[in-house]
Amino acid sequence: QVRLVESGGGLVQPGGSLRLSCAAAGSIFSLYTMGWYRQAPGKQRVLVADITSGGRTNYADSVKGRFTISGDNAKNTVYLQMNNLKPEDTAVYYCNVYCNVKGVVREYWGQGTQVTVSS
Repeated sequence: QVRLVESGGGLVQPGGSLRLSCAAAGSIFSLYTMGWYRQAPGKQRVLVADITSGGRTNYADSVKGRFTISGDNAKNTVYLQMNNLKPEDTAVYYCNVYCNVKGVVREYWGQGTQVTVSS
């Protein structure tokens, strides 16, 4: 089993910054992709950004130039640096991982962390 531990959410004013972290723990043979999704009230969960174990990144258009995703393979941890936050970034942010666990590729989700951008 794999457990994802998220941290770093909170309340911030527009234009501010937050850094989210997600650490994966468990019987992980290898990580393929780690990423962040978000879900605003009444809306579907959507991809924010993800990163492969090789360092290739992918961003939603709405966050390009403001958010940066990075990973530490040795620690099985992914970070999301969020700058110039806007009220429309308000959502619950979920960590997502694709990894090989005992020879099987599985997907895992974190419990979610609230990010609120408001003055």
